[in-house]
Amino acid sequence: MQYEPISVFDMLKIGIGPSSSHTLGPWRAAERFLGYLKQQQYLNKVVTLQVLLYGSLAKTGVGHGTGIAIQLGLCGYDPVTFDVEQIDPTIATIREAKSLLLDGSRRIPFDPQTAIEFLFTETLPYHSNGLTFLATLSDGGNIARTYYSIGGGFVKEEGEDTLLNNNVLLSFPIDDADDLLRWSIKTGLSISEIVAENELAWRNEKETSEGLMQIWNTMRDCIYRGCHKTGMLPGGLNVRRRAAALNKKLLGNISYANYDEWIRLIRNSGSSFRNTLDWVSCFALAVNEENASFGRVVTAPTNGSAGVIPAVLHYFIIFCPEPGQEENSGERIRRFLMTAAEIGSIFKKESTISAAMGGCQAEIGVSSSMAAAALTEGLGGSQKQAMMAAEIAMEHHLGMTCDPIGGLVQVPCIERNTMGAVKAITASQLALQSTPDFARVSLDEVIKTMWDTAQDMNFKYKETADGGLAVNVPLSLPEC
Repeated sequence: MQYEPISVFDMLKIGIGPSSSHTLGPWRAAERFLGYLKQQQYLNKVVTLQVLLYGSLAKTGVGHGTGIAIQLGLCGYDPVTFDVEQIDPTIATIREAKSLLLDGSRRIPFDPQTAIEFLFTETLPYHSNGLTFLATLSDGGNIARTYYSIGGGFVKEEGEDTLLNNNVLLSFPIDDADDLLRWSIKTGLSISEIVAENELAWRNEKETSEGLMQIWNTMRDCIYRGCHKTGMLPGGLNVRRRAAALNKKLLGNISYANYDEWIRLIRNSGSSFRNTLDWVSCFALAVNEENASFGRVVTAPTNGSAGVIPAVLHYFIIFCPEPGQEENSGERIRRFLMTAAEIGSIFKKESTISAAMGGCQAEIGVSSSMAAAALTEGLGGSQKQAMMAAEIAMEHHLGMTCDPIGGLVQVPCIERNTMGAVKAITASQLALQSTPDFARVSLDEVIKTMWDTAQDMNFKYKETADGGLAVNVPLSLPEC
């Protein structure tokens, strides 16, 4: 295994829905293509531009908004800061004008109907999520650059053998769970403390702290928005938003003015099993309904699984307060996010976080595993218990297929986030009540099993919409 340092901000990215591999990844690929054009001083010479989508990107690209993301990326917009309310008018302008401003500066002809080609029957050998940019220049030259969206918003160019951040030297290099356990035993540090030390290789402690709170604020705002928006999700599947109705049912007609007041009301509503379960489901639904609507979310580790970690984190801060502490603790939140990110990075190194490569076990399964470990440490569990929780969560997602109806990240994706969140909490409780030394399955063993399962899985269950619910549920019927 090659040395591959991965930062917490590589695993937890702010972006726009509905898919990290089919929306955020292609957006970033377009940015990288722009970077190449500028570096080679070709930008002002581009006359025409065509984009070819292969494999899973082609088969579910329409429902996942791949073409939309590519257009926004070619215009030079940043998914972290671009106003999501401007997506529709911006795309409409490009469609009507049949042209776009390349990098916001050079207008070129661009009709999305013909300039973006979906090659449904072709797949590139390296990865199912491949796309190629073809440009002709004013001097008669031609350019072709191919990129792969490998999951979680990560992008790799064809022929690129340099791994992410491989020139960064960490205090505690970690390639697998055994490495993490060894450092924990040797230093006595918790998982989050090890991550905090490693993050110093990229930036100072203050910058990391501020970045984590930005991640948290995005998660918080996403849940609050999703719990108060009604209507139908876009895409023609006629799926109704449910989080807002559930929120109103649980709180009744009690009024509140902001997020903090809302959280206090939820905390005071009681901690019965049924009430807690309803709120965890509500939080997860809210995030992924926002994701399905091209809202701003945190890729954790993917957009399709973006609701699991925020839902479990809200369970943690609302229903598991420290003695004498009712308000949100920034430090508790930061540690939760760092632990989750470390577990996710191990999955990425040893297996995959791409549903196009591994099915939904690579998305919901990994996010549930990340959340389980983070919750376990947050509740006072040992390093071994946290890793045991991660193993349990993944063990019970093994083999989960990716079969989005209509190629949309809606059914069964949204509800699967509620299941992943609940499984994470259950896995954490099991680990906290267990002795990890007696566990028969290690985290590394379950990750290897996940990868073996991914390789054996039929391609039609890997985000192609060619199997499972995607072919057995009529598109004209609503979800509920």
